[in-house]
Amino acid sequence: MTLIIVLVTAVVSIVCFGNRELFYKLACMPWRMVRDNEWWRIVTHGFVHADWMHLLVNMFTFYSFGLYIEQYFAMLGFGRGAFFFLYFGGMIAASLYDVWKYRNDVYYTSIGASGAVSAVLFASIFLDPWNKIYLFAAVPIPGILFGVVYLFYCQYMAKRGGDNINHNAHFWGAVYGFVFPVLLRPDLLQFFLRQLLGR
Repeated sequence: MTLIIVLVTAVVSIVCFGNRELFYKLACMPWRMVRDNEWWRIVTHGFVHADWMHLLVNMFTFYSFGLYIEQYFAMLGFGRGAFFFLYFGGMIAASLYDVWKYRNDVYYTSIGASGAVSAVLFASIFLDPWNKIYLFAAVPIPGILFGVVYLFYCQYMAKRGGDNINHNAHFWGAVYGFVFPVLLRPDLLQFFLRQLLGR
């Protein structure tokens, strides 16, 4: 499923690079969603990216952790639907705060799969908290440490603003991904704590 999502996202994003009408038809625009009931945007915005760098970073990160999570979920006995709801549920959860906050803002627009990608990344941190994540693709740090720093950074940057990055989506997608395995199997919380404490 990871490869299919990467392929579809890449194709739609590339088409939208040259088609601004389609770009704005798929983007998350809360004012349009609430006023005109265009609720499909809460999912379709995840298939649209601002440029090649945005697309490549998101899809590389998703590919790296998506395959791992698919295999891990299969090992736990979860069907493909679990991965589907992790990714697309993360996309929706990542957007709800902004849909509410910007529902009266005619100009607010958000795009990209970052919320869903954060959900997949944080599910991997939950399942293996001491596994190394490479910061800036170079510096290995434990996933749990990366996760804490990431969440604080997202909150700080969301309050600071001014960089055209939807840090709220990153934050809420990450929270959703971290909680998601427990929603599937509550006993995984004890599994996480045992791993975290090295027991």
